[in-house]
Amino acid sequence: MSRVALVTGGTRGIGAAISKALKAAGCKVAATYAGNDEAAKAFHAETGIHVFKWDVSDYDACAAGIAKVEADLGPIDILVNNAGITKDGMFHKMTKEQWYAVINTNLNSLFNMTRPVWEGMRARKFGRVVCISSVNGQKGQMGQANYSAAKAGDIGFVKALAQEGARAGITVNAICPGYIATEMVKAIDPAV
Repeated sequence: MSRVALVTGGTRGIGAAISKALKAAGCKVAATYAGNDEAAKAFHAETGIHVFKWDVSDYDACAAGIAKVEADLGPIDILVNNAGITKDGMFHKMTKEQWYAVINTNLNSLFNMTRPVWEGMRARKFGRVVCISSVNGQKGQMGQANYSAAKAGDIGFVKALAQEGARAGITVNAICPGYIATEMVKAIDPAV
Protein backbone atom coordinates (compact mmCIF):
# COMPACT_ATOMS: atom_id res chain seq x y z
CA MET A 1 0.00 0.00 0.00
CA SER A 2 1.46 3.34 -1.01
CA ARG A 3 1.52 6.18 1.50
CA VAL A 4 -0.33 9.42 0.84
CA ALA A 5 1.88 12.51 1.08
CA LEU A 6 0.77 16.13 1.12
CA VAL A 7 3.32 18.86 0.36
CA THR A 8 2.38 22.51 0.88
CA GLY A 9 3.92 24.87 -1.61
CA GLY A 10 4.59 21.67 -3.49
CA THR A 11 4.55 22.86 -7.10
CA ARG A 12 7.62 25.13 -7.17
CA GLY A 13 11.10 25.37 -5.68
CA ILE A 14 12.02 23.09 -2.79
CA GLY A 15 8.42 21.86 -2.55
CA ALA A 16 8.40 20.68 -6.17
CA ALA A 17 11.61 18.73 -5.59
CA ILE A 18 10.11 17.14 -2.47
CA SER A 19 6.87 16.27 -4.29
CA LYS A 20 8.81 14.60 -7.11
CA ALA A 21 11.03 12.67 -4.68
CA LEU A 22 8.03 11.38 -2.73
CA LYS A 23 6.36 10.26 -5.95
CA ALA A 24 9.59 8.52 -7.02
CA ALA A 25 9.60 6.75 -3.63
CA GLY A 26 6.14 5.32 -4.39
CA CYS A 27 3.87 7.74 -2.57
CA LYS A 28 0.59 9.12 -3.82
CA VAL A 29 1.36 12.84 -3.69
CA ALA A 30 -0.80 15.93 -3.39
CA ALA A 31 0.92 19.29 -3.87
CA THR A 32 -0.71 22.53 -2.74
CA TYR A 33 -0.16 25.99 -4.09
CA ALA A 34 -1.52 29.42 -3.26
CA GLY A 35 -1.80 31.44 -6.43
CA ASN A 36 0.35 30.60 -9.42
CA ASP A 37 -2.18 28.66 -11.50
CA GLU A 38 0.07 28.54 -14.57
CA ALA A 39 3.01 27.02 -12.67
CA ALA A 40 0.73 24.50 -10.94
CA LYS A 41 -0.82 23.44 -14.24
CA ALA A 42 2.63 23.00 -15.80
CA PHE A 43 3.84 21.04 -12.75
CA HIS A 44 0.84 18.69 -12.93
CA ALA A 45 1.30 18.20 -16.69
CA GLU A 46 5.00 17.41 -16.21
CA THR A 47 4.68 15.10 -13.17
CA GLY A 48 1.12 13.80 -13.00
CA ILE A 49 1.09 14.85 -9.33
CA HIS A 50 -2.30 16.03 -8.07
CA VAL A 51 -2.42 19.77 -7.34
CA PHE A 52 -4.77 21.57 -4.98
CA LYS A 53 -5.14 25.32 -4.43
CA TRP A 54 -5.69 26.91 -1.03
CA ASP A 55 -4.24 29.47 1.36
CA VAL A 56 -2.29 27.74 4.15
CA SER A 57 -2.72 30.81 6.37
CA ASP A 58 -6.48 30.13 6.52
CA TYR A 59 -7.42 27.29 8.90
CA ASP A 60 -10.83 26.64 7.34
CA ALA A 61 -9.33 26.52 3.84
CA CYS A 62 -6.76 24.00 5.09
CA ALA A 63 -9.38 21.79 6.73
CA ALA A 64 -11.54 21.83 3.58
CA GLY A 65 -8.54 21.24 1.30
CA ILE A 66 -7.27 18.35 3.40
CA ALA A 67 -10.73 16.77 3.36
CA LYS A 68 -10.69 17.01 -0.46
CA VAL A 69 -7.21 15.44 -0.69
CA GLU A 70 -8.25 12.60 1.62
CA ALA A 71 -11.46 12.02 -0.37
CA ASP A 72 -9.43 11.81 -3.59
CA LEU A 73 -6.29 9.97 -2.43
CA GLY A 74 -6.92 8.53 1.04
CA PRO A 75 -5.78 9.41 4.57
CA ILE A 76 -2.66 11.55 4.75
CA ASP A 77 0.33 9.65 6.14
CA ILE A 78 3.05 12.19 5.36
CA LEU A 79 2.73 15.96 5.67
CA VAL A 80 5.46 18.29 4.48
CA ASN A 81 4.87 21.85 5.69
CA ASN A 82 6.93 23.64 3.05
CA ALA A 83 4.86 26.68 1.99
CA GLY A 84 6.60 29.93 2.76
CA ILE A 85 6.90 33.55 1.73
CA THR A 86 9.19 36.49 2.37
CA LYS A 87 8.22 40.13 2.91
CA ASP A 88 11.62 41.50 3.80
CA GLY A 89 12.44 44.89 5.22
CA MET A 90 14.45 46.46 7.96
CA PHE A 91 12.45 46.29 11.17
CA HIS A 92 12.15 50.07 11.55
CA LYS A 93 10.39 50.14 8.17
CA MET A 94 8.47 46.86 8.46
CA THR A 95 4.69 47.17 8.26
CA LYS A 96 2.23 45.12 10.26
CA GLU A 97 1.04 43.67 6.93
CA GLN A 98 4.56 42.40 6.17
CA TRP A 99 4.85 40.95 9.68
CA TYR A 100 1.49 39.16 9.78
CA ALA A 101 1.65 37.86 6.20
CA VAL A 102 4.92 36.04 6.92
CA ILE A 103 3.95 34.82 10.40
CA ASN A 104 0.60 33.54 9.13
CA THR A 105 2.03 31.74 6.09
CA ASN A 106 5.31 30.48 7.55
CA LEU A 107 4.32 29.68 11.15
CA ASN A 108 0.56 29.61 11.70
CA SER A 109 0.21 27.35 8.67
CA LEU A 110 1.94 24.59 10.63
CA PHE A 111 -1.01 24.48 13.02
CA ASN A 112 -3.52 24.96 10.19
CA MET A 113 -2.14 22.01 8.23
CA THR A 114 -1.02 19.65 10.97
CA ARG A 115 -4.00 19.84 13.31
CA PRO A 116 -6.52 18.45 10.77
CA VAL A 117 -4.33 15.38 10.01
CA TRP A 118 -3.02 14.75 13.53
CA GLU A 119 -5.96 12.74 14.89
CA GLY A 120 -5.95 10.42 11.89
CA MET A 121 -2.22 9.81 12.25
CA ARG A 122 -2.68 9.09 15.96
CA ALA A 123 -5.53 6.67 15.27
CA ARG A 124 -3.51 4.82 12.61
CA LYS A 125 -0.37 4.86 14.81
CA PHE A 126 1.67 6.21 11.92
CA GLY A 127 2.57 9.66 10.65
CA ARG A 128 5.41 11.70 9.31
CA VAL A 129 5.41 15.48 9.64
CA VAL A 130 8.31 17.41 8.15
CA CYS A 131 8.54 21.18 8.48
CA ILE A 132 10.83 23.16 6.22
CA SER A 133 12.35 25.82 8.44
CA SER A 134 15.49 27.80 7.55
CA VAL A 135 19.01 28.48 8.66
CA ASN A 136 17.72 32.01 9.32
CA GLY A 137 15.43 30.58 11.99
CA GLN A 138 18.57 29.37 13.75
CA LYS A 139 20.85 32.39 13.32
CA GLY A 140 18.55 35.29 12.39
CA GLN A 141 18.99 37.53 9.35
CA MET A 142 19.08 41.30 9.05
CA GLY A 143 16.03 42.56 7.20
CA GLN A 144 14.10 39.38 8.01
CA ALA A 145 12.85 39.77 11.59
CA ASN A 146 9.45 38.40 10.50
CA TYR A 147 10.89 35.47 8.52
CA SER A 148 13.50 34.58 11.14
CA ALA A 149 10.89 34.70 13.92
CA ALA A 150 8.52 32.45 11.97
CA LYS A 151 11.22 29.95 11.08
CA ALA A 152 12.50 29.85 14.69
CA GLY A 153 8.90 29.22 15.73
CA ASP A 154 8.77 26.31 13.27
CA ILE A 155 11.67 24.71 15.12
CA GLY A 156 9.96 25.12 18.51
CA PHE A 157 6.75 23.65 17.09
CA VAL A 158 8.64 20.61 15.80
CA LYS A 159 10.50 20.00 19.07
CA ALA A 160 7.30 20.07 21.11
CA LEU A 161 5.14 18.09 18.68
CA ALA A 162 7.82 15.41 18.21
CA GLN A 163 7.52 14.62 21.92
CA GLU A 164 3.73 14.31 21.65
CA GLY A 165 3.81 12.21 18.50
CA ALA A 166 6.49 9.71 19.49
CA ARG A 167 4.23 7.47 21.54
CA ALA A 168 1.70 7.37 18.67
CA GLY A 169 4.20 6.36 15.98
CA ILE A 170 4.41 9.87 14.53
CA THR A 171 7.75 11.50 13.83
CA VAL A 172 8.04 15.27 13.51
CA ASN A 173 11.20 16.81 12.07
CA ALA A 174 12.52 20.11 10.79
CA ILE A 175 14.85 20.71 7.87
CA CYS A 176 16.70 24.02 7.88
CA PRO A 177 18.04 24.75 4.39
CA GLY A 178 20.43 27.57 3.66
CA TYR A 179 20.09 29.73 0.59
CA ILE A 180 18.91 27.70 -2.40
CA ALA A 181 18.40 29.26 -5.83
CA THR A 182 14.60 29.13 -5.82
CA GLU A 183 12.28 31.83 -7.21
CA MET A 184 11.66 33.09 -3.67
CA VAL A 185 15.36 33.47 -2.83
CA LYS A 186 16.22 34.99 -6.22
CA ALA A 187 13.54 37.63 -5.62
CA ILE A 188 15.17 38.88 -2.40
CA ASP A 189 16.39 42.44 -2.85
CA PRO A 190 20.09 42.44 -1.83
CA ALA A 191 19.75 46.12 -0.91
CA VAL A 192 17.26 45.41 1.91
